[in-house]
Amino acid sequence: MSTEIADVATAARSIRNPVLTGFHPDPSILRVEDDYYLATSTFEWYPGVRVHHSRDLIHWRALGGIVTERRLLDLRGCGDSNGIWAPDLTWHDGQYHLVYSDVASFASGYWDPQNHLTTAPDITGPWTDPVRLHAHGFDASLFHDDDGTTWLLNMSADWRPGRNRFGGIEIQQYDRSAKRLVGERRIIFTGTAAGLTEGPHLYRHDGWYWLVTAEGGTSWDHQVTVARSRDLFGPYEVDPAGPLLTSAGRPDLALQKAGHGSLVRTQHGGWYLAHLVGRPYTPLGNCVLGRETAIQQVDWPSGGWPSVPGGIPADEISAPGLPEHPWPAEEVTDHFEAPELGTAWSTLRRPATPDWVDLRSRPSHLRVYGGQSPVGKQTPSLVARRVGATRCSLETVVAFDPADHRQLAGITGYYNTQNWYYAYLTRADDGRRTLEVLSSNSGKRTAHPALAVDVTGVDRVGLRVVFDGPALRFAYDSGSGWQELPMTFDATILSDEHAAREVDGEPAAWGFTGAFLGLWVQDLGADGAYADFDHATYLES
Repeated sequence: MSTEIADVATAARSIRNPVLTGFHPDPSILRVEDDYYLATSTFEWYPGVRVHHSRDLIHWRALGGIVTERRLLDLRGCGDSNGIWAPDLTWHDGQYHLVYSDVASFASGYWDPQNHLTTAPDITGPWTDPVRLHAHGFDASLFHDDDGTTWLLNMSADWRPGRNRFGGIEIQQYDRSAKRLVGERRIIFTGTAAGLTEGPHLYRHDGWYWLVTAEGGTSWDHQVTVARSRDLFGPYEVDPAGPLLTSAGRPDLALQKAGHGSLVRTQHGGWYLAHLVGRPYTPLGNCVLGRETAIQQVDWPSGGWPSVPGGIPADEISAPGLPEHPWPAEEVTDHFEAPELGTAWSTLRRPATPDWVDLRSRPSHLRVYGGQSPVGKQTPSLVARRVGATRCSLETVVAFDPADHRQLAGITGYYNTQNWYYAYLTRADDGRRTLEVLSSNSGKRTAHPALAVDVTGVDRVGLRVVFDGPALRFAYDSGSGWQELPMTFDATILSDEHAAREVDGEPAAWGFTGAFLGLWVQDLGADGAYADFDHATYLES
């Protein structure tokens, strides 16, 4: 066998991590017969609860999101990194069950979480109107026991000063026919010395109940903890060998923040763990790609505890012996010829409804009606996709005729309302149409007048934003070929680490998402302005 053929064969048998690159945290993994699904958190972005599909654990395709309508979730006014946290996807009685937490706050130990449950006969829906569950804490999940009962688990939040805000893992029975919680609530596990116990998933295996939790916080000290009990309500004994998985204390590892895991068993009886990771640009530095999803192989001997080799996240592992099942490659250019946005796209705080995302009025164009300012949290008009590699770009051509300085349209490197870069077309006071750049670093806006370009009389302007490791650059084409704007920006401010901010020991802001590349339009006077984007080309290098 030639070296080249051997490399291809090895790759086909390997899972290379992360399997979902870019902002894809808190994975819930599920197998239904020969199909595997990963559901991940989406926070303030629609569609909510992003889902990927695989048949071999190697190749994954995006199916889009489950929470696509305000009927299922209303994110108007949602704060940065609030919204949908840690969804849980299960299959029982011929139905998919999705539990998701809508978290409204960080302040003073009040999360104000509301948990919801929706079901569907197929992963693509239709999904039922959500059942409102309790608001006792976040990271809720369902456990379907062998006796036919169903149980809701969650971290129990405790707002009281001086108390442990992560008050343990709570369980309560859910009556599926009555669609409500019934019976007593109990705390079944208070965690280990690592603290910050959250993200519970419960499994029945080998005569035991196995409780998998996330601990240590979702940054460098993150870990997956396993405990077991013969009884559903405990007491739960923690694995004496320590965490199932962590990268804490190992800054040399490429995959950091390893934690928040869920287990899946293959058709052949093997076990795998899906979990989140981060890839900092420097040791324990900023993770522009956000929290991503990786998969590890689990050894689970009869009568013993599950283990991951070395207890650390591996960049590459052996895949299960399933038939290889690649999916068609995603087109690098979206010509906007479909009646709806493709699965790569997300929209900020409001679903992509025809009143502002129009794919019909002008063939092969995306028409975006302008929304609020870059800090507006009710009706922003941002159509964006995740940054999936350290070196990537988004390129478009925009037709836009702004009336005045209140109307802007262009391209952005975006993290949240406080941290972004924006190259946009607008109208100057003297009537010229100009290309300008504005940036925001922790909420401090900076104009860059030296970068302004007069594009008066140019009907269609090409715009490009490039992520080149820690550098971000803009370029434009006004008809004479691409010209790079002569300034390099710091891409690392578009990260969880940069976004997080504490005041007097309390989180005033947090960062749980990741960087996006997007098409952004503002109509600050609400005068009906719109921009037409001819195409969007996303490239990774």
